[in-house]
Amino acid sequence: MASFTVQFTDNTTNGVSIECDGYAQEGTMLTFFRFGTDCDTIDSWSRRLASYRIADVASVVRTSEPITATADVPVLVAC
Repeated sequence: MASFTVQFTDNTTNGVSIECDGYAQEGTMLTFFRFGTDCDTIDSWSRRLASYRIADVASVVRTSEPITATADVPVLVAC
């Protein structure tokens, strides 16, 4: 499992660190996933962890080091 740091286009928000297996574009959203059991690709058994609008994302940086501090991962709620 890897860690990804997401930097946003607005300079008021600090980056968010997410511990997951991978990410992919889904329409206008960038979605981070944890893979299913015995799998190394995103498939129907993968679990979505977080999604962000692509227009709001400036960069995504991958590190193989685990996140040591507890990171707050925002949760999207559909209204």
